[in-house]
Amino acid sequence: MMSGFNLSAGWRDLPRYPDPAIEILDERFREYAIFSAPVERLYTGCRWSEGPVWFGDGRYLLWSDIPNNRILKWEEETGAVSVFRRPTDFSNGNTRDRQGRLVTCQHGGRRVVRTEHDGTITVLMDSWQGRPLNSPNDVVVKSDGSVWFTDPVFGILGNYEGHKAESENKQAVYRLDSETGQALVVTDDVLGPNGLCFSPDESILYIVESRGEPIRKILAYDVGPDGRTLSNKRVHIDAGPGGTPDGMRCDIDGNLWCGWGMGSAALDGVQIYAPDGAKIGRIALPERCANVCFGGRDRNRLFMAASQSLYAVYVNTQGVAGG
Repeated sequence: MMSGFNLSAGWRDLPRYPDPAIEILDERFREYAIFSAPVERLYTGCRWSEGPVWFGDGRYLLWSDIPNNRILKWEEETGAVSVFRRPTDFSNGNTRDRQGRLVTCQHGGRRVVRTEHDGTITVLMDSWQGRPLNSPNDVVVKSDGSVWFTDPVFGILGNYEGHKAESENKQAVYRLDSETGQALVVTDDVLGPNGLCFSPDESILYIVESRGEPIRKILAYDVGPDGRTLSNKRVHIDAGPGGTPDGMRCDIDGNLWCGWGMGSAALDGVQIYAPDGAKIGRIALPERCANVCFGGRDRNRLFMAASQSLYAVYVNTQGVAGG
C-alpha cells in the first residue's frame, strides 16, 4: 500500500467557501457548483496521470501513470492508494464496458485490451488490415457494447510513454464490435485524435483534435441511425490560443467537462462547456489536467487526472452512465 489518508497530497491552505478554484463564467454553471464542495488533491507522486475510471461496485478509482508503467487504485472508504497493476504496457485511457469489465488503451502493446472478471486479459484489437495500430489513446463504450477508441501516434514518438516506432496506419478513430470482433474506421480525418465521448443520447460523438492547425479543437459528429457511421463533421469548440483540450466526459445535461492545459498555467484545470459550445465554467488546478471521469455513489464527483496528481470535486450534476 502506498499511503493511507494522503494528507501530504494537499497543495494549499484550506480554501474559503465557495472554493475560488471553481470559477463561474456563465450563470448557467452556477447550478452545478456546490457552495461547500472544495477541490481536493487525493494523491500526488505520478509522472503523467491519465485515464481515470470509476468502479462503483468496489468504491474505488483506477487511473494510469503512463511513464511509470502502472495503474493506480484509490479507495473511497480509506483514501488508500496502491498499485493495481504493473507493468501495464504503458496504459493510457480506461473505461468499463456494459458488463463492468475494465477496457484499457495500451501504448506499449499498441492495442486495446479488456480485463475479464477473473483478471485475465483479452486483446480486443492490436492491428488494422494486418498492420499494428499506432498507440491507442482514449476509449469509451457505447450502450450497444461497441468499443470506440482513438489511435494517434503520441505513444510511439519516443521511449518515455511507450516504445519508439514508425507509424504503419493512419491516425484514426475506430469502432470495435466486442462480440464479433469486427472493426471499422469511423473517421481518419482528425489531426491527432485524442479524447472522445458521446452526448447523453449518443446522437453526437465529440473528438478532441489535438494537432489541429492553427488551433486545437473539439469536433462534433452526428452518429447515424445504424449507431456506427459518422457525418456532419463540425467544430464544436475552438480551443483558442494556447488551448489544449485532452480527455473529456459528458454530464446528463449535455455539458462537456474537458481536461485542459499546457499552453498557459492560467488555463490549467478543467473547462466546462454547455451543449451549445459556450464556456460556462472552469476548475483551476496547479497542473495540466489530462482526463476526467465522474464517480462516487451518485456519479456526482468529478475525478481529475492531472500531471503528477489526482484531484476530485463534488458537483451538482451526474456523469452520463458508462462514461
